[in-house]
Amino acid sequence: MCWSATADLVAGAGVAVIGAACVVRARRRADLPLAALPLLLGAHQIVEARVWDIGGGTGPATVAWAVIALPLLAVWVPAGVLCAAPAHARRRLLFPLAAGAATSAVLAHALAVRPVRAEIRGHTMGYVVGLPRPELVVVGYLFATVGALLISGDRGLVLLGVLTGACAAICWVLWETEFVSTWCAGAAVVSVTLLGWVNARAAVAPPERLHHK
Repeated sequence: MCWSATADLVAGAGVAVIGAACVVRARRRADLPLAALPLLLGAHQIVEARVWDIGGGTGPATVAWAVIALPLLAVWVPAGVLCAAPAHARRRLLFPLAAGAATSAVLAHALAVRPVRAEIRGHTMGYVVGLPRPELVVVGYLFATVGALLISGDRGLVLLGVLTGACAAICWVLWETEFVSTWCAGAAVVSVTLLGWVNARAAVAPPERLHHK
């Protein structure tokens, strides 16, 4: 989330370009889900630009934003980490993946049975979703996403987990005080870090054929 439609659109386009570079640079099939994450984050911000333009509400753009942010990312990140992680770490990564799947199911059900509403609050955009036991959902979400990175067994992904956790904490404080939305800056940090990780992996691994005739 950014502080205006223009900021979301510009940041989303920039993050998507980084995502395209990540996918092009990836040399292992197993790295593709994480390499493509900035593409998803960029699309997410572009969708929110539309939410700003229509003044919030409960329309399709709001629903699309919530689907990406909540159930999709909750399972995408731990699944991507599991694919890319070294073999010795994969067994323990089943736990954040299971947490992500359970959290995703709860969030998907909530979005299916309750309306999600976007509200412009100064320089922030708030999203209202009726969730049962929201504190447990937040814990499950963070364990699935940040937790998976931290226990991935890959130094680059552990660094990404530390940066993601720090960015999330800072952005949440600024958003909670309704000062300004800076999640787009966090997405940019994550995307640039992922590009560095992809480049490092490409430098030490022979290329695989990612496409077959």
